Amino acid sequence: MAANGRINKKLLAAVAALAWPTMLEQLMQTAVQYIDTAMVSSLGTSATAAVGSTTTVNWLIGSTISAFGVGFLAYISQARGAGEHERARRASAQSVLAVLVVGLFFTALTLGLAGFVPKWMQVDPAIRGLASEYFFILYLPTLARTATIIFGTVLRSAGDTKTPMRIGIGVNLINVVLNFLLIYGPREIRLFGLRFNMWGAGLGVRGAAIASAVSVLFGGAAVTAALFRHREISPKGYSIRPDMIVLKPCMRIAFPNMLQRFGTSLGYVAFAAMINALGELSTAAHTIANTVESAFYIPGYGMMAAAATLTGNAVGANDKQGIRELARVNISIEVLLMTVSGALLFAFAPAMAGVFSRDAGVIALCTVVLRMVAVSEPVYGVSIVLEGMLQGAGKTVAPFIFNMIGMWGVRIVGTFICTRLAGLGFAAAWGCMIGHNVLLFVLFTAYYLRWRKELLRDT
Repeated sequence: MAANGRINKKLLAAVAALAWPTMLEQLMQTAVQYIDTAMVSSLGTSATAAVGSTTTVNWLIGSTISAFGVGFLAYISQARGAGEHERARRASAQSVLAVLVVGLFFTALTLGLAGFVPKWMQVDPAIRGLASEYFFILYLPTLARTATIIFGTVLRSAGDTKTPMRIGIGVNLINVVLNFLLIYGPREIRLFGLRFNMWGAGLGVRGAAIASAVSVLFGGAAVTAALFRHREISPKGYSIRPDMIVLKPCMRIAFPNMLQRFGTSLGYVAFAAMINALGELSTAAHTIANTVESAFYIPGYGMMAAAATLTGNAVGANDKQGIRELARVNISIEVLLMTVSGALLFAFAPAMAGVFSRDAGVIALCTVVLRMVAVSEPVYGVSIVLEGMLQGAGKTVAPFIFNMIGMWGVRIVGTFICTRLAGLGFAAAWGCMIGHNVLLFVLFTAYYLRWRKELLRDT
């Protein structure tokens, strides 16, 4: 919106141009996650639990790697907003160094700990071996996974959200095809009234892991090639030796975000471990509910990416009025989108849960918690957008503090009290998660209102 209350059509178009490819990319990722979960679920509850039991550890690793990308996103988007394209390309070259160092470190870490993770996650001893094998295979291509995350963020910081989207679609299609071929054994297929025998490797959970690993390899190679070919942000011809003029400000932004993501994801691990301790039924319900819920956060995270890039541009150009207008436009769109998505989640929760399980107990548990979280979608969406704006502005300390308070002060402590002391069970744990989300809305909104006053005073 403009200052007079009218819609700023130019800004609205810029937000939409950046947000829709990210939304489509995440929609495809979620669709594949749905297909993965449905395929594995067809093998039984134990297979679902084996795959889902380490999901929060995957978030921990992926989000920690993503923090490095946030540092480059803020630096590059601000440099481009200031018209300093040479500085942006130097930062792009330093992102190559970051991928090599971070990727090799996490490769060694994940493969070395693969045998211990299921035990730490309190996974049922009967499926620990399978869960460990799945985790090991999944993280063999960690270097490629790191390239996908960091280079994808660098491309988005330059306003290119379409290239990561196209690569993401390719990754997901490869994953689905390989899942189809590797999970199941030979079987008869009926198509358009015709019957024919279909080859299958029959590898089950191992097949799902191999499919994911191969698709990640493709994604890493494709995004690396895309970055080096990019007209505006290619690191080609620039040194990847450590450049502290670039790395210091990037790491100053990235470090609080890394602590935030690590601490938050560690909280997810602790949260999931407490749920896993409630039994296989709760583990399966948690895995499926997380999968279903992820689709309805797509509008939020698509808008977050647009907010981060455009805020970085506005900060680089010292456009304080633009930052205020961006907040109004983003929040208005976000509340509308997340209200619609929350209503759809509430209405279709039983049907969505039924896609992934035929167990009546699992479906009932999923329906209860999904309808609970659906009500909080709009307020959580606001905090997502405001956090994206703060990332683009390089303000990562406050989000770190807010997320730690919410995760550990509300979700983890609350879940421990509810499940371990009061014996309230799975639904109560998700109630603590919703309390965490509502607190984030309050804290981010209060911080933004104070920041907005500063912008008005400086104008």
